Amino acid sequence: MTPAFAERNVALIDLLDRLLEGGVVLTGELTLAIADVDLVHICLRALICPVESDHDTIDTRRRP
Repeated sequence: MTPAFAERNVALIDLLDRLLEGGVVLTGELTLAIADVDLVHICLRALICPVESDHDTIDTRRRP
């Protein structure tokens, strides 16, 4: 790590803001096993991204 970055303090909220601005994909796997027998295998994927709404567009879609 360069000295310029080592001395820089970054708040967690700033880091999350930068990550979530473009979107983040989280993946994970969980396996429940007893005596080397896999009983449950779960694959998880989550897409986290910002959602912007345009109130004018939403209002025009409503039916009278």
